[in-house]
Amino acid sequence: MMEKIFGKLNESQSNAVKQTEGPVLILAGAGSGKTTTIISRLAYLIEEVGIPASNTLTLTFTNKAAKEMKERSLAMMENVAYPPLLCTFHKFGLLFLKFNIHLLKRHNNFVVIDTDDKKRIIKKINAELPTPLIASEISRYKNSLMTPDDAYSQAELFNYKQIAEVYAKYEEYLHENNLVDFDDLIALTYKLLVENPELAKVTSDKYKYIMIDEYQDTNELQLKLIQKLCTSHNNICVVGDDDQSIYGWRGAHIRNIIEFDQDFKGVHVFKLEENYRSRSPILKVANSLIEHNRSRLGKKLISTRGDGEDVTILKSNDESEEARKIADKINKLLNEGVKATDIAILYRVNVLSRSIEEGLNRAGIAYKLVGGLRFYDRAEIKDLISYIRVITNYHDDFSFKRIVNKPKRGLGKASVDKVELAAHANGTSIYEYIKSVPLRELEALVKRKNATTLKEFIKNIEEIAKLASESTYEFIDVLEETFHLKNIYKGLQDEDDRVLNIDEFYGLFRDFVKKTPDASLDEFLNELTLQSEQDQVEGESIYMMSIHASKGLEFNHVFIIGVEEGFLPLIGDGSDLEEERRLGYVAMTRAKETLTLSHVSSRFYKGRRSELQKSRFFNEAGLSQGSLIVEKNTSFKKGDLVRHKLFGTGRIVGVSKSGREFKLNINFAGTKRDILASFVEKL
Repeated sequence: MMEKIFGKLNESQSNAVKQTEGPVLILAGAGSGKTTTIISRLAYLIEEVGIPASNTLTLTFTNKAAKEMKERSLAMMENVAYPPLLCTFHKFGLLFLKFNIHLLKRHNNFVVIDTDDKKRIIKKINAELPTPLIASEISRYKNSLMTPDDAYSQAELFNYKQIAEVYAKYEEYLHENNLVDFDDLIALTYKLLVENPELAKVTSDKYKYIMIDEYQDTNELQLKLIQKLCTSHNNICVVGDDDQSIYGWRGAHIRNIIEFDQDFKGVHVFKLEENYRSRSPILKVANSLIEHNRSRLGKKLISTRGDGEDVTILKSNDESEEARKIADKINKLLNEGVKATDIAILYRVNVLSRSIEEGLNRAGIAYKLVGGLRFYDRAEIKDLISYIRVITNYHDDFSFKRIVNKPKRGLGKASVDKVELAAHANGTSIYEYIKSVPLRELEALVKRKNATTLKEFIKNIEEIAKLASESTYEFIDVLEETFHLKNIYKGLQDEDDRVLNIDEFYGLFRDFVKKTPDASLDEFLNELTLQSEQDQVEGESIYMMSIHASKGLEFNHVFIIGVEEGFLPLIGDGSDLEEERRLGYVAMTRAKETLTLSHVSSRFYKGRRSELQKSRFFNEAGLSQGSLIVEKNTSFKKGDLVRHKLFGTGRIVGVSKSGREFKLNINFAGTKRDILASFVEKL
């Protein structure tokens, strides 16, 4: 049995597996056999040390990871009557609440609602404020253990007082209907353990050996829950990589892994630095880059696979040339017999995918977009195309129905359906019907306000169509000024991404007009159709995805595009240079055989062509000489709680540059002050 557990482990992994007592931190670098170590430790505890499987608890973040770990660990064990509990945090919360929610005077036949259900309930309570904004704020409140009363008393702006009121009604609705949401699964579990010390002790006695995977992705609430589960022992083993902590925007807290020794005393630390994935030149570059981060525990990846090709730097004048060069390189790899699924293109910002998609389409290379839609399939782009279609062809009912209430004009589905039926009865298009029928007749069909709105909409469309026939170039600006299409996405969590995509589309339109000044809108639409219908090339596809989506994956050949200041690293309000560096590190360490970093001199971005500098990461990774941009970076962002020795605790409401320092606008119990970042500490 020992051979089954230790046969494939290196010395560091073996030592980590054998350290069964007390707090253990396994710092597992990218590609260093993290999963193998954690499941070997579980098998060792049960098979060799003799710990009953029911006294262990292993927590991870995704069902996929839990399933893989369960299958692999069971394959290493022979004498297990009941499998150990190995699941996600949320699944653990669900099981725990089934047995204990009665202590909160609630019934254990509760139903867990998903995100769509949550949004529907919120919309019923308040349809005025953006539903996704309310949903994400309620989630933040629950993860910060704030009651609706806390949320209300802390809210400064009227909108946030409204959100706190919605939160109170939402909680009432959940109670009355015996529902819990995803955040409750952890928040209520923690609440029960805090309010019932005896239950905390019994639970801790049951799970005497706890292991947590991907510890760098835990948030504040998950840490508090883990501490409660360790009420009567300190046998807690966490596995993770501080250099791969890239979910700060989602509430994950890198301090949990960096300050693990402060949360649990007497920690044994094991570093897994042998990398089984990447060739030496790739690791050399990744190691050099990440060494520039100050908030890290420090380790260096060593390749077990030996030397390989040097990292390639690809310089292009613009995004079209970049796309062409990458398509050529990929075609060369495919012709050499490399499988398409062994190739990936990564980017920091989703909007960069558009030019590469077009380059691959032109070259006839099939691709799969992971975790995202193809550029022309995105809702905001389809809305824009529908507007242009209606402007070029008033009788396109399908496109008309898509845009008639975007942005919202108070036209419900029922009103639009009535008008459509009447139009069909008259043998005309919806547009033609609204235009030709007298206002009084339209008012008999739908509310007076809606009838006026529809007439106004038609008038606007016709005015813009007239302009388009006279000056195609100005058309796109007038379209935005008239209909304010960016407002459709106001308050959505992904508002910035969607607005970037709209700006990208506007830039694309202007570029088309510049290149073909005599072209009509029809020709532009035809060009788009050709681009958006990706050739159905038989066989396998290469992968395209954001760096965030690539975490945990590996590919033989990796291309990272947009390695420029402003894209990687992303620079701006609330961006954290250390987290940007970790993103660069994650992207580089996905590559097994070859790594190509691509940068351009200029890109279309936010509707205009911008001159760009190549990323500081080239210098930091030892890939080019040049004046290094040495700048204080800030890990502070909007919403962080901080402490000042004079003013006490406050919350950051704004971050801005001040020379080489960062200036924080902090709200101290209602009084706002500007303070330099170096004078406060993060809580």
